[in-house]
Amino acid sequence: MPSNIGPVRRTAARRRAAVAALTVFVLPLTACGSLLGQSPAGDDGADGPITLTVATFNNFGYTDELLARYTEENPNVTVEHVVAPTSDEARLQMLKAFTTGDGSELADVVAAEVDWMPELMEHSDLFEDLTDPEVTKRWVDWKVAQATTPDGKLLGYGTDIGPEAICYRSDLFEAAGLPTDREAVAQLLGGKNATWERYFEVGRQFTAQSDAAWFDGTTGTFQGMVNQLPAAFEDPATRLPTELAINNEVRAIYDQITGAVSDGLSAGLEQWTPEWTAGFQNNAFATMLCPGWMMGPIESYSPGVQGWDVANVFPGGGGNWGGSFLAVPSAGAYRDEAKKLAAWLTAPEQQTAAFTEAGAFPSQLEAQGSEAVQGYVNPFFNNAPVGKIFTERAQSIDGAPYKGPYYFAIRDEVNNALAAVDAGSNSPEIAWNQAVQTTKDIRIKQ
Repeated sequence: MPSNIGPVRRTAARRRAAVAALTVFVLPLTACGSLLGQSPAGDDGADGPITLTVATFNNFGYTDELLARYTEENPNVTVEHVVAPTSDEARLQMLKAFTTGDGSELADVVAAEVDWMPELMEHSDLFEDLTDPEVTKRWVDWKVAQATTPDGKLLGYGTDIGPEAICYRSDLFEAAGLPTDREAVAQLLGGKNATWERYFEVGRQFTAQSDAAWFDGTTGTFQGMVNQLPAAFEDPATRLPTELAINNEVRAIYDQITGAVSDGLSAGLEQWTPEWTAGFQNNAFATMLCPGWMMGPIESYSPGVQGWDVANVFPGGGGNWGGSFLAVPSAGAYRDEAKKLAAWLTAPEQQTAAFTEAGAFPSQLEAQGSEAVQGYVNPFFNNAPVGKIFTERAQSIDGAPYKGPYYFAIRDEVNNALAAVDAGSNSPEIAWNQAVQTTKDIRIKQ
């Protein structure tokens, strides 16, 4: 799925200890042991029984029943599913394989989140080219482009995408005197003309009448906003980073979010932390940016909480947050079989099953139009017709932003600055200047 759930952010202590010179791919790896059970060495395409490992993170919607069905259709293949708790841990495992060898530590099929797909591009020789006329036109075009190298190699088959809506607590809205019906909420936020200015303006109306914050925290909100920029941190022509000090588009988003913090709209919670998960139970916030895959975490962290709903609206137009791919390392023992498995897992039937299981909205066009997706309602979210809602949100996405090899590292430093402001440990200007300084010497490890 879901792509997913973004990485756990660094603690304030680690942020303070961050060095000024960053090197993409050089990361703390000592705590990340091998998570994967690699298939035994042998000739690719072996006729006898084989085991293929699939490494994902969070919840992709790949149930034991789903994987058992593959074995029913392919009796010589047993599929082992290895799940990392977070996308950050999965990324560290993959980068460790890049920096220590030929990728032989990786599973036969590995999931990669869209924001670190550019890092895979720097090691494209370690992955199979998945170009195949049998799957041409299977996915939305911009999804394919995200996994295609400059020389035309397809590194990954698309799993989900993350079209964004707004999830909200209708009970907290009612208590604050705001509309609760999802169509009325969409219009309250501006409908088809929704803007970030309007989103934060309604937030000020809400917090004036409620003890809850308007949104959960800065980093998730920043992610939704920055994803609407065509090229947030790098120049697509040169593939070099844009100096943060003169990056006016990103600075404008930063100022808007930190201004919302000053107005008391943020609950000050970093996503994926224990404090954030507790916030769902404590009525800490009323809204959050909501790609389809976020429905799963919201529900899992909100047992006994009633009132969550989904509004078919998103400030600034369309937006995509997350989405993943399945790649096949070239060091695998059974590459042809691994390609077949990756193709099967991203076929329309399996993508439909993943959506109804975990909210992973399909990147596969046929799956998007299926009756199962279009007719799907989510009981936890007040029976919201989420299949139709996220289909409409997906149709509002106008292509994919450029994300090059520097994207993840620069974005992480801006997130650190925002988190520091959210926690009250730095002023917006000091935190921004620290991010500017830290990203000055960012470079690619050759």
